[in-house]
Amino acid sequence: MIKIENVSFKYKESKMILNNLSFQINEGEIVAIVGKNGSGKSTIGKLMSGILKLKNGRILIDDIDISKSRNIEEINNKIGIVFQNPENQIIFSNIYDEIAFSLQNLSKEEIEKRIEESLKKVEMVEAINKDLYTLSLGQKQRVMIAEVLARNPKYIILDEPTTMIDSLGKEKIYEIIKNLKKQGYTIICITNLADEILIADRTLILEDGKIVAEICKNELLQKVDILKKYKIKSPTILEIVARLKENGINIDIEDYNLEQLVNSLSRSFKV
Repeated sequence: MIKIENVSFKYKESKMILNNLSFQINEGEIVAIVGKNGSGKSTIGKLMSGILKLKNGRILIDDIDISKSRNIEEINNKIGIVFQNPENQIIFSNIYDEIAFSLQNLSKEEIEKRIEESLKKVEMVEAINKDLYTLSLGQKQRVMIAEVLARNPKYIILDEPTTMIDSLGKEKIYEIIKNLKKQGYTIICITNLADEILIADRTLILEDGKIVAEICKNELLQKVDILKKYKIKSPTILEIVARLKENGINIDIEDYNLEQLVNSLSRSFKV
């Protein structure tokens, strides 16, 4: 479990970005953190991963205080972060070398094992010896996710992971995220994209450095107005289901995806 306790943060000569922020992330769930630009969502991701130094409040990762310098290595082994633009994260051109770079303290056999296993999880194992710069942005991002997975973290922070990627690439990464959850990973998805709300178990809305609303997945349809209130774009499929309900057509779906919507509509209108 990750606990954020009374965290406040500001950059030099700026207004307060995070204001006495508190929330927790439970093991094995996908949590989306959403908010307008400047709301502080990327800042909290960088604080959780240790990129930014925490000065006010506490962040506990499995009860380990992230602010204690002696815990840095242990924290790095528990949590990994992937950023928006994969090209800004690439160090080596070769995929094998890129992933191996963060595994230097391991044996050659263990490095090879971890690289292969992590690439399998993102469906990129066939590209193990390819040049990263020949890949699409979506494929590069999958390699960046694999690089984090190779370190065997428990928690993965994805900071707007699909913003720069085309629709097919987005769908592939959403599929990977859902599969990682099934494998026991805990995912924190920092996003501005409506569709990423749909794969989350909980959505936390951040505004002016505070959590102003929390929506569980099974509450999404009832709380569309809350998304609108804080200017968070509602997923299109959620709007469709809400509009159908207003017109007396009740759609029962667990996952808000097109296939389930079509199947449910077919059952509703079956004669």
